[in-house]
Amino acid sequence: MRSDQIKKGLKQAPARSMLRAVGVGDEDFGKPFVGVVNTFTDGMPCNFHLRELALYLKAGLKEAGLFPFEFGAPAISDGISMGTPGMRASLVSREVIADSVELIAQGYLYDAMVGLSACDKTIPGTAMGVIRSGVPGMVLYGGTIAPGEWRGRKLTIVEVFEAVGQRAAGKIGDEELLEIERRAIPGPGACGGQYTANTMAMALEALGLSPMGYNAIPAVHPEKARATKEAGRILAWAIEHDWKPKDFLTRRSFLNAIAAVAATGGSTNAVLHLLAMAKEAGVELSLDDFDQVSRKTPVIADLRPWGTYTAWELYEAGGTALVFKRLLEAGLLYGEEKTLTGRTLAEEVEQAYREQEGQQVVFPVEKALKPHGGLVILKGNLAPQGAVLKLAGTERTYFEGPARVFDSEEAAMEKVLQGEIRPGDVVVIRYVGPKGAPGMPEMLSVTSALVGEGLGPEVALLTDGRFSGGTRGLMIGHIAPEAFVGGPIALLEEGDRIRIDVENRLLEVLLSEEELEKRKARWKPRPPAFTHGLFARYAALVRQADEGAVLEDPF
Repeated sequence: MRSDQIKKGLKQAPARSMLRAVGVGDEDFGKPFVGVVNTFTDGMPCNFHLRELALYLKAGLKEAGLFPFEFGAPAISDGISMGTPGMRASLVSREVIADSVELIAQGYLYDAMVGLSACDKTIPGTAMGVIRSGVPGMVLYGGTIAPGEWRGRKLTIVEVFEAVGQRAAGKIGDEELLEIERRAIPGPGACGGQYTANTMAMALEALGLSPMGYNAIPAVHPEKARATKEAGRILAWAIEHDWKPKDFLTRRSFLNAIAAVAATGGSTNAVLHLLAMAKEAGVELSLDDFDQVSRKTPVIADLRPWGTYTAWELYEAGGTALVFKRLLEAGLLYGEEKTLTGRTLAEEVEQAYREQEGQQVVFPVEKALKPHGGLVILKGNLAPQGAVLKLAGTERTYFEGPARVFDSEEAAMEKVLQGEIRPGDVVVIRYVGPKGAPGMPEMLSVTSALVGEGLGPEVALLTDGRFSGGTRGLMIGHIAPEAFVGGPIALLEEGDRIRIDVENRLLEVLLSEEELEKRKARWKPRPPAFTHGLFARYAALVRQADEGAVLEDPF
């Protein structure tokens, strides 16, 4: 065992002495040592219950003959930091979490690693770290929150964001906004639609990096504890067979994950995260792969934010396995790809498959809700390296209008709440990319305010930042190259005509090449937002969104 370097032999007596002090007994030194990286925090509901879940996990690992050691890693709440300078920390935390998992695996020479995740960036962060560690491992997702309720309708956090716009437009009063605020989040768990956390949780099951069906179990569902303990047996098998993530993560595995995202109208953040995870696995993946898979994969799940049902209701209907079963039946997944159990994806789906009688959440492919998947990649003179649109959130496929240009989210939000954005406008928020912000913050506050004011179908929004998985409407993000490095979005001026042509995958400003060259010659770089510390290092090393906003390797 790799951990024998720490715990065996004459010279390791001091190490064993220290390990005895934390509960390792004589018989335990012969067991595989497992690092459990827990992203628990009591600072937000998404990860609030992970401390308790870790107890079930460690009990299951011990029952399987393993010895676990628990460590912490940071978790930033997108929902709490949204619309504030704190949102800059969100994507940065993905890299810090991945580094934390790698650091623990290397520092203690553990035989396997488990990531316990919940809120958005903790899922890809722990996954990247587990893959990078080079030992058997898995990622477990804490599960979705239960929906809130108000006047007979189910609520998620997105309804609160949209209520802010409704209040600004005078459609509701302070009292109703307060009631929605109070009722939307009833307890622990991650945001309750097919937003980023649930999107990535499903993607991990498609990749085989999480046990089939586990991630779909809601946070407070009684089944969660039993399934968490069972994960110990799965990891014990992987250790016994030296079955590591890089042994089963293939290009087809990642194409399966993209198909799952496309079929459920999932978050555009999956593009960034799957590109980053593929890099860790040594798998070739590009923006074009997302567009190609999405073109042939219909939307078959009626899920929020664009649809009707919450993630909890998806679990009741049949969960992840039901979605995958429908895609396998239509030949839209590579069922022969292996998973962390050593079995194929098709075998895992068959074993986990169930369907609630009369459910209306997931449909057969021949009765698809939309003919093409939710992810669209646009290119053109505004986004030479690409931009991402979630089409499942809007029916408009062509839009042309004047640019309303803002150099920060705060400036745009002010105009939205003042009612100064009009139907037909194209709102542009720039200098919020990977390097510019830095950290590529999400724009859910602005997009939800627009929807809440009734402008969702009537305006478009472009940004070199990101969108939350809760975003709906004609919202285009991840524009590359970003404004901070002199990308074409930096050259836009108020009133420029912008054309969005989804069918032809075009995003362009209606200016001549000569005019753009003149503006480029006048453009001057901006000073960095940070010159010292973590954010300065991140801005110096991060690559553009079309490469997953990963950090540069030195060699």
